[in-house]
Amino acid sequence: MNKVTPCRIESVGKRRDGGTRYWCLEHKADATAKYGTRAPACRYSHVPTPSPEQTLELALEDFPGGIAMWGSVPPVFDTTEQEVDKGIHVHARIESGGKKSIDRTYRAVAVRGMGQDLFAENFIVSELPAIYFMVSHVFGFETKVLVCPRCNNLHLDKDWFAVHPHKKHLCEGCGRMFSESTEGIGNPLAWLRERSAASHNTKPSKQSLSIKQADYSGGIQIWGSNPALVWTGERTEETGIHVHAYGGDSGGELVIDDTFRAVEIDGTNLNPLEVRYAMAQSALPHLRDRLVSLRCIACGDCHFDQNHFAFTPHKKHVCDKCGQCMSAPGRMRNTICNPVLDHLANLAHEAVRVPRTQPVELLVEAP
Repeated sequence: MNKVTPCRIESVGKRRDGGTRYWCLEHKADATAKYGTRAPACRYSHVPTPSPEQTLELALEDFPGGIAMWGSVPPVFDTTEQEVDKGIHVHARIESGGKKSIDRTYRAVAVRGMGQDLFAENFIVSELPAIYFMVSHVFGFETKVLVCPRCNNLHLDKDWFAVHPHKKHLCEGCGRMFSESTEGIGNPLAWLRERSAASHNTKPSKQSLSIKQADYSGGIQIWGSNPALVWTGERTEETGIHVHAYGGDSGGELVIDDTFRAVEIDGTNLNPLEVRYAMAQSALPHLRDRLVSLRCIACGDCHFDQNHFAFTPHKKHVCDKCGQCMSAPGRMRNTICNPVLDHLANLAHEAVRVPRTQPVELLVEAP
């Protein structure tokens, strides 16, 4: 059974407005209420400690056939009745190319290494660092290990800070600021990725897929490929669009479970980069309700915001095809355009089941 631990709130200095900043040392979260007063509980007080059943103890040397781990987020499109996994998804094989001994999602993974110089003790991989590792790397940012000089906490940059390199960091361990000489994005999992003997090489999948939703009574799920936190197998990790399709007599048999370079569903072609961006964008609280699909008012081409525009809401959008300047309609002045929203709406219209809306529920709301 999950256990919620009580807060340990302390004053950690002054805010810019002169009020006191309070921090919970137990949950590593802000505990400051309005006007700089002490909140009764911190922002993470509701988050339970993972139970033993939700935590995997993983020794890398026990699976010579290869281990892979990813941060698991909900699919960008889902018409199934399958349970939505969130946490750390693990594949582990005894023999290379053999059957998976582990194929499951956990709230946390305690990793034990293969040598004395690899891990002095178990390295804990948890949900939030895994999600933000995915976000940073999808948008092309390398993460690095940052250690708070006050409390020695491994620093994690979240939300806006996960996609904007910076020098000054707010330590989640002690609630105090520390500075680095160069800009960067901190994530403890950079340490694991560097030391896990992981192959960092990836290649686009060679497979393509063309299906109709009506042929899969149990529904389909769609994700963008997600960079592995750990990859120790001999095969090179493939990128593209990952698809689950369920069918069979009961509708619960997993018929398709693979990654494809090109995917066409009910005549709608999906762009792997658009799908991958949508997956990462849905995990950033500061982008909530700001993603739109927008066609150029001059040439009719679907606009796709890339590079820093993909995670920075803005008012004016310039068409890549004809150069026309335009703005998205509605009350949100600053938005981000991703054509995949329009494509997924087309799939929803042809769906066997009504797609469920399953946004990524991070452990903290956007401020």
